[in-house]
Amino acid sequence: MSVPTGSSKASAQDGAAAAQQNSKLGPPTMPIDEIIQKFAAREAEFKTERDNFTYTQTFTIQTLDSSGRPDGEHTMTSEIVFTPAGKRYEKVVYAPTPTLERITLSQQDLDDLEHVQPFVLTTTELPKYTIKYVDHVALDELTTYVFDVAPKTIEKNQRYFQGRIWVEDKDFEIVKTDGKAVPDIRKKGGEENVFPRFETFRENVEGHFWFPTYTRSHDILHFSGGDIPIRMVVKYENYKRFGVTIKIGTPAKAAEPTEPNK
Repeated sequence: MSVPTGSSKASAQDGAAAAQQNSKLGPPTMPIDEIIQKFAAREAEFKTERDNFTYTQTFTIQTLDSSGRPDGEHTMTSEIVFTPAGKRYEKVVYAPTPTLERITLSQQDLDDLEHVQPFVLTTTELPKYTIKYVDHVALDELTTYVFDVAPKTIEKNQRYFQGRIWVEDKDFEIVKTDGKAVPDIRKKGGEENVFPRFETFRENVEGHFWFPTYTRSHDILHFSGGDIPIRMVVKYENYKRFGVTIKIGTPAKAAEPTEPNK
């Protein structure tokens, strides 16, 4: 997110805070490198699978006043669908006039919404990241391996995830992410674009695949002209395989999130 033109440089909000863990388990029964290769291969399968699904995406971001009440909002509902020829595309179905005054959405924000917040770490993407094993913990009714993830280098005009991921320890799929999109963007002349921390939760939609269903953020964007608290929610609903209806929400879920207070 950026502030209106004329504001000066922002201080970056970096790093990934440790997320609360329910309980610790024993050490992994296989080498860490093998676990990483297994979940990256599984993520590659999942990415291909998700590309065969339609779904509805509802994105809402609000700025908050000193009392924590919304004083501006941007919301948009899109359907990710296919043409009769089978080409996948996004169709905006609801987009009221935004009332945000203190920040504006950039192209980077929209790109992050599509690619970073529903983070998928495939075998192809693996060489771009440093991955550090953290722990083996229970997450709701799941047991998971926890890893810290950060880009090895920042290439120009590229967006990355930096934070923490939880990988289910039987099917080796990411079930939760907690971090932010990087880098923050600061240019000469006062242009600044900073990005919030977020959590993304997945649910078991079909077979052993876990699909993103909910992203949330309640953060403070640190601009040189002052701090701006924000709240963001993204919901991914109505997953349907192209031509087949799939109901989301089997009994197994990863860390059921609590809706932020409206």
